[in-house]
Amino acid sequence: MKFKSLYVAATSQHVGKTTSTLGLVSAFMKKGYSVGYCKPVGQKFLDVKNLRVDKDTILFADLIHFDLIPNIHSPVILGPGATSKFLEHPEKYPNERKIITASNHLSEMNDIVIYEGTGHPGVGSVANLSNAYVAKLLNAGVIMVVEGGIGSTIDKMNMCLALFREQNVPILGVIVNKVIPEKMSKIRHYLKKWMDQHDLPILGLVPYDKSLAYPLMRNVTTSINGIVTHNAEYLDNKVEDILAGSLIDLKELSTFKNLLLVVGARIIDTALKKIDTISKMINIQHSPLSGIVATGQGTPSQESLDYISQYKIPLVRTNLDTYGSVLKISKIEVKINQNTPWKVKRAIELIGENVDLSSILIPE
Repeated sequence: MKFKSLYVAATSQHVGKTTSTLGLVSAFMKKGYSVGYCKPVGQKFLDVKNLRVDKDTILFADLIHFDLIPNIHSPVILGPGATSKFLEHPEKYPNERKIITASNHLSEMNDIVIYEGTGHPGVGSVANLSNAYVAKLLNAGVIMVVEGGIGSTIDKMNMCLALFREQNVPILGVIVNKVIPEKMSKIRHYLKKWMDQHDLPILGLVPYDKSLAYPLMRNVTTSINGIVTHNAEYLDNKVEDILAGSLIDLKELSTFKNLLLVVGARIIDTALKKIDTISKMINIQHSPLSGIVATGQGTPSQESLDYISQYKIPLVRTNLDTYGSVLKISKIEVKINQNTPWKVKRAIELIGENVDLSSILIPE
C-alpha cells in the first residue's frame, strides 16, 4: 500500500463522496486488507449512546461490521452553533488532538484507513479544519471526486485542488462520477488531456445511475411537510418516478413501477379507479404505486381506502397544490443510508466495475 491513509474529498456536496468511499472500502476489503473508516469532521449527526456521531459513520459501521465508537469514527461534529462557539473560545475545542487520537487508534488496528471528507474542500475552515488541512493532519493521500463534465468540471477541480496544493497534500487520483453514459468517451478524452498536463491520474469514470437518485417516501413526506395518514410503516418504499393524477395512461403504468401518485384529494377516487382498471387490463398483479401524495382538500372514498390498505401504500396529505408538491419532490437530494440497501449494493458495484486502484497499490 503506497498510502496507509486515504482521504476522499469532492468538489462540492452531492457529487459522490459517500458512493465512492463505499466502493473503495469494499474494494480494499475484497483484496484482503483490513480497512478502517472515519468521518473526521461531520455536520449531520445522530445521537448514539448520548454521544453525537455523523450519519455516514453509522452506514459504514454496518458495512465493515465495526463497533461504533463516536470519538474514534466521528471525532469532530460541527453541528448548529458549533462554529460561533469555536470562534468565541477556540481554546476550548481540541479538535486537532481528537482527530489525531482517532487516526492513531485506527492506524494501529487496520492495514488502511479511509477518511471521508465533508462538503467541498473549504468546509470546516471556520474552525481551522478545512478538508485540505485535515488531510495534511492525517498524512493522507487524497482521492478527489468530481462530477462528470468537461469545462465546469475542470474549473471546479482546479479551484478545489488549489487548497490541497497549498497544504502540500498529495493527490493520488480523480474519480469522475455521474458521467452520462453516451458522453463517456468524449469526457474521458478531454479530461485526460487536461489532467495529463497536470500529472493527475484518472482512477475511473463512473456512469450516472438513476437508481442512486431514487428518494424514499419518507424523503417525499419531509420535502412537502406532509402528514402520513395511512401505512406509515412503509415509508421506506422507493420512488422511481412521479405520476400526475390527471395524466394517467397505459404507457406509464406498463413501463414503470414504484410510482408516486401526486393527485388532488378531490379526484383521488377517479385516479385510483383508473389505475386499478388499467392494471387489471394489462395483468399487473400488484399496484404500481409506492406511495400517494394527496394535495389540498377532500376525502378519499372507502373504496379508495380499501385499495390503499390492500396494497399497503403510504398516503401522505399536504396543503400544497399538485404543482408545488411535484416541484419540491423533484428537488430532493438523496444520500445513501441504511434505509437504501439497494443503493449501497449498486454504489459498490459501480466503483468496483469502473475504478482502477492499481496506481494506489504497490505492485505485488
